[in-house]
Amino acid sequence: MLNYRKIKTCDDAKIAQIIRSNLEKFHLNIPGTAYFDPELEHLSRYYNSVPDKRVYFVALNTEGELVGGVGIAEFDGIENCAELQKLYVDDSVKGKAYGKELMRLAENWARSAGYNNLYLETHTNLSVALNLYEKMGFQQVEKPCSTLHNTMNRFYLKKL
Repeated sequence: MLNYRKIKTCDDAKIAQIIRSNLEKFHLNIPGTAYFDPELEHLSRYYNSVPDKRVYFVALNTEGELVGGVGIAEFDGIENCAELQKLYVDDSVKGKAYGKELMRLAENWARSAGYNNLYLETHTNLSVALNLYEKMGFQQVEKPCSTLHNTMNRFYLKKL
């Protein structure tokens, strides 16, 4: 069972490290990815600034250590749509379905916040993630006009 809570300021450095570590492992520590997002060092500030539209959940292992997270924020490129953002887990918990549980948590929150669609962008280097998104019912779509991460090359949408 996944333990989770909303992000706090004290979580910022650890989740930034997990995200960067994952991107480095898949050779995505390049401009146009979350690796260089200006808010990456302060995710709590970004997600907690608009609590009715955004949230970031951190995942905790059985010892209470932060091992991953997922964000939801408004997405202007598609009507009544949220974006699934920064879904990453530490290597120590990969293969334990934390990613799947975090996705379900994020989807449920987006639905309860009134969003009708959930968008995400990713990269073909992240093949495990691609499989997860497709198993969770996301359909590949054309690149929307408004995308922040111009290095990403796969785009998905799911009706909630």
